[in-house]
Amino acid sequence: MDVSQYLEIFIDETSEHLQNLSQQLMSLEEEPGNSDTINEIFRAAHSLKGMAGTMGFKRMQNLTHVMENVFSEVRNGKMSVTAELVDVLFQCLDALESYLASIQQTSDEGTEDNESIIALLNKFLEGQPAEAKKEPAKKAEDKKPEVNTTSAATSTTVSNVAFSEFEVNAIKEAFEKGIKVYKLVVHVDENCILKAARAFLVFKSLEDLGEIIKSEPYVQDIEDEKFDFEFTLVFVTKESLEKVITTVENVSEIRKVDGEELTEVPQAGKKEEETVETVEPQEEKKTEVVKKEEKAVEKPKAAETAPAKGQTAGKPIVNRSVRVDIDKLDVLMNLVSELIIAKNSIVAANENAENAQGVTEHIEYLERVTTNLHESVMKVRMMPIETVTQKFPKMVRDLSKKLDKQMKLVITGEETELDRTVIDEIGDPLMHLLRNSADHGLETADVRISRGKDPVGNIELNAYQDGNNVVIEVKDDGNGIDVERVRDKALEKGSITQAQAEAMTDKEIIDLLFQPSFSTAKAVTDVSGRGVGLDVVKTKIESLGGDIEVKTKLGEGSTFIIRLPLTLAIIQALMVELGDEIYAISLGSIETIEDVNISEIKYVQSKEVINLRGSVIPIIRLGQVLDIESEETENLTVVVVKKGDRSAGLVIDKLIGQQEIVIKSLGKYINNSKLISGATILGDGEVALILDVNTLV
Repeated sequence: MDVSQYLEIFIDETSEHLQNLSQQLMSLEEEPGNSDTINEIFRAAHSLKGMAGTMGFKRMQNLTHVMENVFSEVRNGKMSVTAELVDVLFQCLDALESYLASIQQTSDEGTEDNESIIALLNKFLEGQPAEAKKEPAKKAEDKKPEVNTTSAATSTTVSNVAFSEFEVNAIKEAFEKGIKVYKLVVHVDENCILKAARAFLVFKSLEDLGEIIKSEPYVQDIEDEKFDFEFTLVFVTKESLEKVITTVENVSEIRKVDGEELTEVPQAGKKEEETVETVEPQEEKKTEVVKKEEKAVEKPKAAETAPAKGQTAGKPIVNRSVRVDIDKLDVLMNLVSELIIAKNSIVAANENAENAQGVTEHIEYLERVTTNLHESVMKVRMMPIETVTQKFPKMVRDLSKKLDKQMKLVITGEETELDRTVIDEIGDPLMHLLRNSADHGLETADVRISRGKDPVGNIELNAYQDGNNVVIEVKDDGNGIDVERVRDKALEKGSITQAQAEAMTDKEIIDLLFQPSFSTAKAVTDVSGRGVGLDVVKTKIESLGGDIEVKTKLGEGSTFIIRLPLTLAIIQALMVELGDEIYAISLGSIETIEDVNISEIKYVQSKEVINLRGSVIPIIRLGQVLDIESEETENLTVVVVKKGDRSAGLVIDKLIGQQEIVIKSLGKYINNSKLISGATILGDGEVALILDVNTLV
């Protein structure tokens, strides 16, 4: 069976199960006796086993099978959760993540051996009393009804199914050839998101065993998900009923399969009445018991089954989320970009139009449409930052053991949303900052106690929206940054001279940490010390149009503050003129616009500054920076921009006004300066460059 077309679905769902498994293992470590957590881990392992088996990934299937056995024993009270068991389970999680990473890269799980981990799990199983090694008792929901494949005298009955003339003839022909005919009722897990995909996998799994001659509902209805959580198949095969049921149950998220063998040809056009063949009294009694068990499984009592969160009693959970290919969204975003360019063209044409009133109305309508379309597309592209932060608690736990430090991670603002493009790129920088806080920031328990601190160090990750930006803070209550030590290290490496060191402020010295190959670690470890980390963080964040700053106090801790734009595609910008050129400055970076008389400019350390309402702000003459000739006038137009807690005044020739612009990458054709973050197309077709305020400030 070729299942390669389902590889993307498998990767997405496996990622979700592994993330859920990671969260549940963290919870299990804190509350080893929590039955809900134990059941959730069991279900995750069971689902992963079925999915891996269906896709043919044997190593993943074998490992999750043993994990399932372990938690079956735990659920039945025959095994207790210990710290050693949790450590081994985290090793299992690492192995599963390694398999998934290999599958994403090569479509194959690789050859990494997991026998040592399986052996560790089996030791926990072997350490139980003899009775604990028996087949785990199944919960009521996992019980399968008894299936008889031997004789017609004990066969179960046919449910009400209407057969066509063609289907009756097919069954009759099968009987004449001595081929078996089975009726299968397939029950899909009620939490399954893609019912149609699961049903299709069932169809594919049966292709090699025989032929499906009837489906109820019809195949088209199943493909359109026009069915609840079960469907019926009439299947012709030479295989045993047990093998057929096992094959179907190997498809992930199939809760159970009820099967029976047909022993006589049904009538066309009529529903078969439920009949039970005459059997001995004892057999009849047994059949009634089986039916009662089936009824108990299919309709659990309300008191025993509490509805899940977001689910009303008796109704399945409805998942309203949808996976969207990012490439499709990029195409849609590009179309919106072209629409906005068209709007700008109309604006330019309006200046010379005779019927200005009519054109104005069209422009207003077009503006409303483009704004609404832009907002709608952005909402589709936005994702909660939780998708990135979910993996960090486990990472901090591993660092705690590796560094032999007590620490805990507190994450807030996980619901804050960012553009998908930013989400995909921000994970590594945040990981570097957390590792930096764990290794460099937090002290060991004995040092913290001697300083009057809690022996358990705190690392906080907080995200929140601030205007058109998202701010992410990584804070720790550790030692803070020793400015003198950083200065000495910079002098030792030759990064700065003695004269520069004496003139530099504390903030300027701290910024040296973001230089490539700069590290204050005394020894190189697998966690840090190679000078790779903060420079990568800064480069990545600035490539996303953001910036990073550090606030620290020796002995109390440090805070790394990241500011990122909500979107990378369309922004509000201030259009300015320099000489004959037009430039754009992001509105989110602008603090104020001032008219400054040339006499108000002062000099501090040979640099031009102005005193603006008590604040000393350096002046940057853009004409000189960009090598553009501009006329010197008595009154200067100064755009005051801000990056973090730093401000600067950009001297321009003329203000044009505010405009919504589309950011276009300059690509690899132009080896542009870092002063330029991109370009945009104006209404008249001309290209305007977008200034990167972060670099200027």
